[in-house]
Amino acid sequence: MSQPSSPNNRPNVLMVLADQLNAQWMGCAGHPQALTPRLDAFAASAMRFEAAYCQNPICTPSRVSILSGQYCQNHGYYGLSGPAPRLDNLFRHFRANGYRTAAYGKLHLPESPRNWIADDVDDFGDAYETADGVFGESAFLKNLERKGLREWEDSWHNEKQYGPGTIAIDATPSKLPLEETMEMWAARQAMDFMAAADGQPFCIQLALQKPHHPLLPNQRFWDLYPEDLDLPETWDDAPTGRPPHFRQRWDEWQQYPPEFGHPGENHEDFVQRCWRGTLACVSQIDHVFGLLLDFLHAQGLEKNTIVIFGSDHGAYHGLYGILEKAPGICSEAVCRVPLLWRAPGITPAGSRCDHLVENVDLTPTLNALCGLPAFEAADGLDVTPLLRGENAPLRKISVTENVWSKALRWKQWRFVHYQPEHFQGEDHGELYNLADDPHERHNLYMDPGHAPVVQNCRRLLLEWLIRTRRSVTTQSSIHQPRGASYVKGSHFTYATTDDGTAPTSQQAPHRNDINRYYL
Repeated sequence: MSQPSSPNNRPNVLMVLADQLNAQWMGCAGHPQALTPRLDAFAASAMRFEAAYCQNPICTPSRVSILSGQYCQNHGYYGLSGPAPRLDNLFRHFRANGYRTAAYGKLHLPESPRNWIADDVDDFGDAYETADGVFGESAFLKNLERKGLREWEDSWHNEKQYGPGTIAIDATPSKLPLEETMEMWAARQAMDFMAAADGQPFCIQLALQKPHHPLLPNQRFWDLYPEDLDLPETWDDAPTGRPPHFRQRWDEWQQYPPEFGHPGENHEDFVQRCWRGTLACVSQIDHVFGLLLDFLHAQGLEKNTIVIFGSDHGAYHGLYGILEKAPGICSEAVCRVPLLWRAPGITPAGSRCDHLVENVDLTPTLNALCGLPAFEAADGLDVTPLLRGENAPLRKISVTENVWSKALRWKQWRFVHYQPEHFQGEDHGELYNLADDPHERHNLYMDPGHAPVVQNCRRLLLEWLIRTRRSVTTQSSIHQPRGASYVKGSHFTYATTDDGTAPTSQQAPHRNDINRYYL
């Protein structure tokens, strides 16, 4: 366990999460169309992880994993919102160790009866709900109401101006001034908070809504991309070899009525407009991120601030004929996420890491880099050795999970397990050789020649489930009674963490004493 250092010499932390951002949609990741000059410049000063994976393809459970450092099978969240957990989190831990903490934007966390982190931050800035979980009320929305701009809000549920549905799938330029967007509001809040730090270290998460739907970029960024923009290579791929739920979703998208359609247009025109909106939203996020970097530089904070850019999960947005993210467990497009780290004095500038990392590693690594005690109930790893440029892998596999499906990345293989009950007892699965088939067009799951690979993947997944499952006790106690037998008046005492499980040090994978025979 690392020893806490003086708050005065600890680095600041700024974590910026885009919502639903595919790992490839950045110029620095090699995308031929995405215009992301600020992210590209940042990558040239930072480390970019090529194989970073989310824990869940849905917003809330992924974000709970990021802030708690726990896998979904341990914290139990697989859906949106929900009751607030009994879990430690990044902000609570940093605040208890001398940091000022804040969170702004689309936090999308468990919120009943009160937002999970509301009492752990010095400034709670969810853009769409109050600390008491009241939807549709927030400082951001009230600011728009005061300015007479509420009806033009472009990042949440707006049925007045942007289509008949609550969240449009189609794309069109926003009517809201750029300075009044949620992203700009959240960035200003974060800058004000940093400016008021007065020497005390800060830990801030900025959760930006774009490029999640609705695809309503500012006109400035919409105009960066031509109307006849080339579509992704896989946009019209038929779902051959895909499981039933993927094929069903593909069929539904083929029939989807565009919210902003034009007379005489075809499905390709619709998808092309969505793709233009997606890239424009990415460029808008890039712009806001650049403003934050400029602020750090102007305030003399960049040399003592750890900056992370990532996402809760990826997206399709037209890839494989799927216009949103679901069913996301099926593809690298959703499970793999962008991840850029700049830790002053640690990360080699312009470096790239190909080893597997996960979003669940963010909080444990920040604890280590900032000299804070380790979480007592974290599943993630401290990836500081990788940040320093060391070339030894820290994990063999990465897992993204839903309740009845688990996706595994191992070597060049992508494997997805589905419970047969999900498909009326039929056996469906997915296996792709990403080295030979990077676009995942050839499902090898039913190929007899690849049966050994499928069995290996199943074994690795089973071992992962057993190895990472948290317990309450593992036939152990902190204080054992003395003597060869139980003595009247003696008792066992057990340490527990905030979530009711035993500390990580007492979990089976970390045990090495006489009670190993009972594990």
